[in-house]
Amino acid sequence: MLLTEINHIEDAAKVARRILDTVSQPLVLSGQEVFVTPSIGIGVFPLDGRDADTLLKNADAAMYHAKDAGRNTYQFYAASMNARALERLGLESKLRKALEHGELLLHYQPQVEVVSGEIVGVEALIRWQNPELGLVSPAEFIPLAEDSGMIVAIGEWVLRAACAQNMAWQDTGCARVRVAVNLSGLQFRRSGLVETVQRILAETGLPPEFLELELTESTIMRNAGETIAALQQFKRMGISLSVDDFGTGYSSLSYLKRFPLDTLKIDASFVRDITDDADDRSITTPIIAMAHGLGLKVIAEGVKTESQLAFLRKHGCDEVQGFLFSKPLPVDTCTALLCATRPFVGKASHG
Repeated sequence: MLLTEINHIEDAAKVARRILDTVSQPLVLSGQEVFVTPSIGIGVFPLDGRDADTLLKNADAAMYHAKDAGRNTYQFYAASMNARALERLGLESKLRKALEHGELLLHYQPQVEVVSGEIVGVEALIRWQNPELGLVSPAEFIPLAEDSGMIVAIGEWVLRAACAQNMAWQDTGCARVRVAVNLSGLQFRRSGLVETVQRILAETGLPPEFLELELTESTIMRNAGETIAALQQFKRMGISLSVDDFGTGYSSLSYLKRFPLDTLKIDASFVRDITDDADDRSITTPIIAMAHGLGLKVIAEGVKTESQLAFLRKHGCDEVQGFLFSKPLPVDTCTALLCATRPFVGKASHG
């Protein structure tokens, strides 16, 4: 957008605020409110460039800075952003080579059944070990992968690696557990996903009942008709489906009942203060009850304390994962845990 009739920099800020206010209003799609969180970057002539290419480049850098600041905001360009933009480009270049060079790896976090205390599943979580940068946080490279489109290739690698590893565990006599793999919104909307999953299961030999696909609320809500059709194909294959980080978006259980889901995962932000915060308790307790009423299994994420576990057990939560039981584990450590001669019984089994 080009603003030609402004006299002061603050006028551009006023326009940006009006755009944010307008675009941030809820949209009603299929009877459900959906919220958009825009990010705006502003470049000012002639301070930030004397030609169109430079102004656009600097406004783009400011936009990415706004995204990094949490979205739903605007940022004016500052010269220091060029350094951040260059850093981002360098990181993107390294990430493009990471798959080819074998720098990506998976850790697995156990999911524990509350009643028995046994491991019944693991969630596959990606890590990036770069020879120059060391261990790069997923919080830093996953948004970059999504913005650049690399998340599709990375997501396919994760799916194949997780299925192959689970099959390897089963072949060596380890516990037969499901592996949960997160699908990004971009990956889910990509044509041919169902065929890709079918091909990977065939290549690895993993029975589909040992695979669970996790999607966020926002991904599920984006296009209800297409989403339902895709999920039904996965269900017919025998794959389990879960909605991840429930409670952080804007959907409701009454809306989610339209989708052929198996599992609802309560976000860790609601579990963190569950024993001290009445609001979190008032949210979590009915979620568990209503999910069960819809025939959904409930998994609570981010469980760190015995008191959190006791509360979740009392209210009928089916499974839990979190540091109380285990952090995400490298393959070798997780293999030793799953292949232990006697069933894993964690703190969840204590009275």
